Amino acid sequence: MAGKKYNQAAEKIDREKRYSLEDAIKLVVETKTAKFDETVEMAARLGVDPRQADQNVRGTVVMPNGTGRAVRVLVLAKGDKEREAREAGADYVGGEDLIKRIQEEGWLEFERVIATPDIMGMVGRIGKILGPRGLMPNPKIGTVTFDVTKAVSEVKAGKVDYRVDKAGVVHAPIGKVSFGPQKLAENAHALLAAIIRAKPSSAKGNYLLSVAVSSTMGPGVRVDPASASKLGAAA
Repeated sequence: MAGKKYNQAAEKIDREKRYSLEDAIKLVVETKTAKFDETVEMAARLGVDPRQADQNVRGTVVMPNGTGRAVRVLVLAKGDKEREAREAGADYVGGEDLIKRIQEEGWLEFERVIATPDIMGMVGRIGKILGPRGLMPNPKIGTVTFDVTKAVSEVKAGKVDYRVDKAGVVHAPIGKVSFGPQKLAENAHALLAAIIRAKPSSAKGNYLLSVAVSSTMGPGVRVDPASASKLGAAA
């Protein structure tokens, strides 16, 4: 059963209404219930069939105001690229030694993995460990690259990966409640714009079917998808 604070917060939200994105985010901030700084998340249901390879929407976006979360970055590289990664601020840097540690010890004290192309043959050994956790480096989202300085800097600045799930929904964080409505809205616009740009040419009909925002412990607030589409396209 929902707690008293949650129920009080939910009473302030009209479940039948589709709010503007700005008003929805204001409500999320106003109805926070936890004592800790809750994460605010957006969920967008898309008019795609994720079972089709050409409709598997995914990508990255650097949030203009960051995510409010410190991300531990592992860079797997060789030679000069190891030094470059350390100078860029990577938390862990190595090659075969760290791949072996992950493989043999199950070491997973990081949230993002970046690898240079010349080491991906070895990284493949730990694909079954990294893959299910969404940690496998991928050139499509910029985590397989020789430009490790840029890759590390973007992650530290608030780069977010998004990917449509089996139900056709993209879930992604847009910041913390403490950011306030304006910064959260700016991040939300950036995410929507990225999702709209990623629309597959094979997707027919309405693309952005529904949008909702919520905090970690708070109730969801529905957003008018038509206005969200316009905002995202303009961002």
